[in-house]
Order: sequence, then C-alpha cells, then structure tokens
Amino acid sequence: MEKRRLGRTDMDVTVLGFGGAGTAGEDVEKIGRVLNSALDGSEESIGNAISKRRTEFFLFTKCGHPRGIGTEDWSGNSISESIERSLRRLQTDRIDLIQLHGCSEAVLKKGEAISALEKARERGWVRYLGYSGDGRPARFAVECDAFDALQTSINIADQEAISQIVPLARTRNIGLIAKRPLANFAWKTGHKPINSYHHEYYERLRKLNFDFLSNDSAEESIAIALRFVLSVPGVHTAIVGTTKPERSQENARLLESRPLPESEYDAIRERWDVIAPKTWIGQP
Repeated sequence: MEKRRLGRTDMDVTVLGFGGAGTAGEDVEKIGRVLNSALDGSEESIGNAISKRRTEFFLFTKCGHPRGIGTEDWSGNSISESIERSLRRLQTDRIDLIQLHGCSEAVLKKGEAISALEKARERGWVRYLGYSGDGRPARFAVECDAFDALQTSINIADQEAISQIVPLARTRNIGLIAKRPLANFAWKTGHKPINSYHHEYYERLRKLNFDFLSNDSAEESIAIALRFVLSVPGVHTAIVGTTKPERSQENARLLESRPLPESEYDAIRERWDVIAPKTWIGQP
C-alpha cells in the first residue's frame, strides 16, 4: 500500500489507517483478526490483540475524555492520567501520536492542555502531538504551531476543511489525517440510516446527488469516495474503522486499481461549491 510522510514527523504512514473506536465491546479474538488483517477497539482490545507486533505499526490515540465521550476534562492532571492509562491499556511504552480530542478554541488558547502534552513528550510517553477536531478550533490548532498533526473530517459530504484548513496545514507542514473518509457510508441503504449520527451526511448526500452513488456497485462508490479523500492535496492518511477482518484488505484493494482522475476530483469539488451552503460545516 502507498505510504506518505506524515507532515514534519519521521513517520511514513500507509494511506489507509485503522480506526479502533468501533471495536469497543467486541471479543479479543475477533479484534485480533481485524487488526492483524489491517497489518498484513478500544485501546484495551487493541493492546491485547497486537501488542506483540508493536514494531510493525504506528499507534495514534486521543485524550481529553477520561470516562468516554461527553466527559471532557482538559486539566493537565487529567490529560497526564489519561495518557498513562492509554499506555497501560495498549500495553506499550510509547504512543506515536497523542491527539487532543475535540476541545474548544478557548481551551487551546488557555494552554494547559497543550502544556500537558508537551510534558508527556518530554517524559518519552509520546513522540508527536496532534489535535482532532473541526472548524475554528482545528484552524487555530494549525496556526498555533504546537501540533505536528491534525485529524479532521474530510469526505464527499464534508469538504469545508479542504478550502478552510488544508491549505494552511500544507504551508505549515502539518500531518493531515482524514477522519470519517467514507461519510459513514450514509448512502449504503438508499434510505435514512437508523443511527442518528449518520443523518447529517445522509441529508447532504441526497442534495449533492453524486452520480457515482447511484451506481449499483457499492464497491465502486466506496472506491471513488476513498480516492477522492486521498486526492486532496495535503492529506496523508485516512482513518477507516471496521469490525470485519476482511474489510481492511478490501479497502486497500479498492485503492490499487487507479488514482481518481483529476476531472472526477474537480467535478466532486465543483458540485460541493454549487450545492453546499455555508451551514455545512465540518462534522465532529
């Protein structure tokens, strides 16, 4: 699989990364199959599954929600404790990239959270610092020059960052990680998804009405969506989550056939420019 240097870090990353958020609650044997497939969960599941293969992958994780999403604590002590807990769960002595997850611009400007990350780096717990988020906080994270990487939403239904943040990140040589690159596969069934988390993208895609989404081949539409994200100048890797062992290999295979032609990339961008209102901001 193609590799790209992640900004100013020393990491050459594959263009497809594995997102483990959806693995929480799955049994270790299944997670082991998924993760080992991705190489050839939850942090604890990932640690149990592939800690013995630590030299074969880069490990990125997040901090700031010590008891799960919705339990924000950006104090220095909480962030330090969170990183220590991640090291234990992941059964490793280092995290390659630690990312502040979704804190506000005000929190970033206060500086305590960033200082806690810098102290973790000084202690050797982490190698590089990142921010995960969208919109104004993401732009500030790039501008403040404290971070080596940014993880932000980029997909066919979420293109605000391509014009508002990506060019600046390229100028600053910030590693750029695309999250939600398949827009939650919100077009999968042709009707409104059950999961409300997917509703925003579903509604946007109905209005964007891309021709390739009406194709009978789900694989072809996935391939175009992935190739679009990886064709955005400045994007280094896209994080795709799955609980199916075969899915990672299938996604990799879809990227092998051909890059997205420039004309197709331009058509997707132009469609966004014509249809998308200013209210279609980056989705967390």
